[in-house]
Amino acid sequence: MEYTVEDVSPVKKKIQITVDPKEVEAAILATVSLYRTSVQLDGFRKGKVPSSVIESRFHDKIYQEAKQDLINVHINEVVQKLKVTPVSSIDFDGKELVRNEPFVYSISFEVLPEIELPAYEGMEVEEEKAVVKDAEVEEVIGRILKDRAQLVPVDGNGPAVDGQIVELDFAAYENGQPLEGISAQNFQLSLGEHQALEAFEELVKTVPYGEEREGEVTFPADFIAPDLAGKTVTMKVKVHAIKERKLPELDAALAKTMGYDDVEKLRAAIVESYMSSRKSLNRGAAQKTLLDRLLKMVEFPLPDAIVDTHVRSLLADRKSRLERQGKSLESLGKSADELRAEVLPEAENIARAQTFLLAVARKEELDVPEQEVDMQLFQLAHRSGEDFKQLKDAYVRTGMIFTLKDRLLADKAMEAIYAKARIVEVEPKESAEEASK
Repeated sequence: MEYTVEDVSPVKKKIQITVDPKEVEAAILATVSLYRTSVQLDGFRKGKVPSSVIESRFHDKIYQEAKQDLINVHINEVVQKLKVTPVSSIDFDGKELVRNEPFVYSISFEVLPEIELPAYEGMEVEEEKAVVKDAEVEEVIGRILKDRAQLVPVDGNGPAVDGQIVELDFAAYENGQPLEGISAQNFQLSLGEHQALEAFEELVKTVPYGEEREGEVTFPADFIAPDLAGKTVTMKVKVHAIKERKLPELDAALAKTMGYDDVEKLRAAIVESYMSSRKSLNRGAAQKTLLDRLLKMVEFPLPDAIVDTHVRSLLADRKSRLERQGKSLESLGKSADELRAEVLPEAENIARAQTFLLAVARKEELDVPEQEVDMQLFQLAHRSGEDFKQLKDAYVRTGMIFTLKDRLLADKAMEAIYAKARIVEVEPKESAEEASK
């Protein structure tokens, strides 16, 4: 096998490969041999079918598989010799295999650019000291008490107000006819917590205990269900119960239900959790400051494939956020090109940071063992409830496994930079809200 390399751009290579006829012949014969041992044809014992019959009967499949085997071997050999890693899909351009003729084809793919890295050893960066305020601890205590509160009926007939919980039946009607899928019985709604449309909550807050009332509710124009977006319907509501939360006592008994001997140890655990989280956040903020300074010192082109990966990721995140709000991506009323243009600058910034960090990883000779990739996938599977093997197979099949590995490698590179920086601990800055008090 012989090859020539053309640098189409600083981030794209095109490689022309010429395979000797003898190697072509060997690949075809090897594939024929595999077929002989695995296929069963009428009139022949398994493994005894003549090679000529096998090749004639399965010609297209055999030649396609032999070609793909040759390409896979050569791609691995070439990228190892060139010491490059494709960061995009590999485009193939070539004809079919022909016996006794050389096999000539080309492959092209994007690679990481060569970056002249600035000296990052000993760079100074400030990191805020982790501090936990009493008010933050009390806020967590308040949430704990709320989660363990008993629901008890309120005095009187209401109507309910914010902070109370209403048990109700509801149904939507249009032109006097019920709308399918917009109804429920014995539904519990916590008022004032934005669990439902504001107009619906306002209607509920007009209905006394045991009574039924109706009112008009207009769905937002960007509602997730397109057939309801912008539509005004009649909503009928019947209230079965109005309840409020009775908070438990904050005592040793409650602390023990959470695995702590007393309230002080519960508070200490909350402080420790806050401190750990805040240290991580402050460290991340300092790392970003350091990375931003380094990125201003260099210029380099970006592979389109890396940018496109982050464009798709950002759009997927936006879609997920909208769906959690009961909206859809289509409800924004923008074309695919307009949505891409909106997220492109952010995608380019993320791609630039990742490309820089991968260059640092090469310099520092960092690597991500398969066990670390598997651990990340295991955690993803655990959070999503998916099967680990199926999730990993999907990542391998779609090429997302390389994206995940690059992200882990970039994280390691950032840690390597930070380990060589000079960290100056400073007092936390007041937030704008605290400063105005």
